[in-house]
Amino acid sequence: VQLQASGGGLVQAGGSLSLSCAASRRTLSSYAMGWFRQAPGKEREFVATINKSGATTYYTDSVRGRFTISRDNAKNTMYLQMNRLNAEDTAVYYCAAARGFMATMTWQYDYWGQGTQVTVSS
Repeated sequence: VQLQASGGGLVQAGGSLSLSCAASRRTLSSYAMGWFRQAPGKEREFVATINKSGATTYYTDSVRGRFTISRDNAKNTMYLQMNRLNAEDTAVYYCAAARGFMATMTWQYDYWGQGTQVTVSS
C-alpha cells in the first residue's frame, strides 16, 4: 500500500489542523493505522493508532483529549484532527499502516507515508 500524508502547515498555538493520509494500491481496511511524529533531533514517536474497523483508538498521553484519529475506509483515508496545538507538537507527522493489530512501535508498521510538516508558533 502507498500512503500519502497531507494537511500540515503553520498554525498559532491554540489553533487546529487536520491531517489526512490517503492510501492507494491496497484497501485501507486491511490495515491497522497509526500516526507518528518526529521533531528535529529527536526519534520518531508514536502519536495515535486506530484499528481496522475504526472502532478502537489509542493515543499517547501528551495528545489524548486534544487529537482525534479516525478513518473512512470507503474513502481509503485516515485522519488526525489536532486541536489546542502547542509548540511541542511541532514535528513532521507520518502515517503508517500495519498488517497486524493497532500498535505503538515503529517496527510494528509495514508501510509509511512521506510525512507532512506541522509547525506551531508560540
